[in-house]
Amino acid sequence: MTEVDPQPLSRLTTLQTGAAPLRMREARTREELIGDLREIWADGDDWFVLGGGSNLFVGDEPFDGTVLRVLTSGIERIAGASPGTTRIRVQAGHDWDALVAYTVAEGLAGIEAMSGIPGTVGAAPVQNVGAYGQDISQTLVEVEVIDETTGDVSVVPASELGLGFRTSVFKHHYGSSPVRRAVILSVTLELTEVGHGEHPVRGEQLRQALGLEPGASVSLAWVRDHVLATRRRKGMVLDETDADTSSAGSFFQNAIVTEQFARTLPDACPRWPMQPVIEQVQVYPLDRFDGYVPAPVPQPIDVKVSAAWLIEHSGIGRGFRLPRSRAAVSSKHALALTNRGGASAEELAELARFIQQRVQQEFGLLLQPEPVLVGVEL
Repeated sequence: MTEVDPQPLSRLTTLQTGAAPLRMREARTREELIGDLREIWADGDDWFVLGGGSNLFVGDEPFDGTVLRVLTSGIERIAGASPGTTRIRVQAGHDWDALVAYTVAEGLAGIEAMSGIPGTVGAAPVQNVGAYGQDISQTLVEVEVIDETTGDVSVVPASELGLGFRTSVFKHHYGSSPVRRAVILSVTLELTEVGHGEHPVRGEQLRQALGLEPGASVSLAWVRDHVLATRRRKGMVLDETDADTSSAGSFFQNAIVTEQFARTLPDACPRWPMQPVIEQVQVYPLDRFDGYVPAPVPQPIDVKVSAAWLIEHSGIGRGFRLPRSRAAVSSKHALALTNRGGASAEELAELARFIQQRVQQEFGLLLQPEPVLVGVEL
């Protein structure tokens, strides 16, 4: 039993909202985590797990159930890696940025562009965490989970996790339930051994963010330092002296729309195709070719569009706040909603709803929240 005195969730979440729950537990080892979850499920209690608290938006009323804090940690190298790579298994409660710092120090590439993202490793596959064109699905091998229905522990390959843009089978999207109710115990990644020298930076989005030309070569440490500096300028690195970091990061997801809908948006709205455009090649046997070449059938593709651009061009600038509200849009980044000191969950929700309405009125698109909402309605 690892029950502790409940703390206000406003102290444990980066948005700084939420009263103390009815019950709270802390799990510092894998065995404690498994045991606590099985006990909670056997009791039929309402529950949720809490890692770094950076992707949670908790309501003002006390949660009538158990909050389980996942405080496990540890990194180990394991067998099975492909040539030129290293496999590591990381406990779910391990700090994400501490993991990134470890991989950079070890000369292992694959997650360096995700430096500075707050939270824990176990949360990363849940929303397929990513930044600057790099996400965890590119290096994830498998996760170890405990299933809520059976209490069984199993290892699930990445191919069965339904990983997509900021989603997985574990993600509790606003207004829906996760496809698979389970808790991640550990995460296995396979990273490329590049050492500490310079190597080419792959990915146009990352090069663009870092101001690099195609073919440019830099070290992993250089990428990490510059990503951290970029995120810091946007108020996206936790800093208790900067009120802009009292947020859940990007509150709204960049929208995924059809190519047809994207054409209805202004040309200036940044957009990125979600699938590569592949030129179709058709081969006709000469002995059966009659000279007729059918017109190519266009293949629809999805397009990611910038939610930040849509927000700012719907008339909501950085630093915007509603009258008498203690919640505001970040002064550095239009996607982040911030608690400027003592804001209630309802104040933040009111601001979020206003932004949704403005963007929908201007562009016909309803932005979806990225954090997990507990006891809050938009």
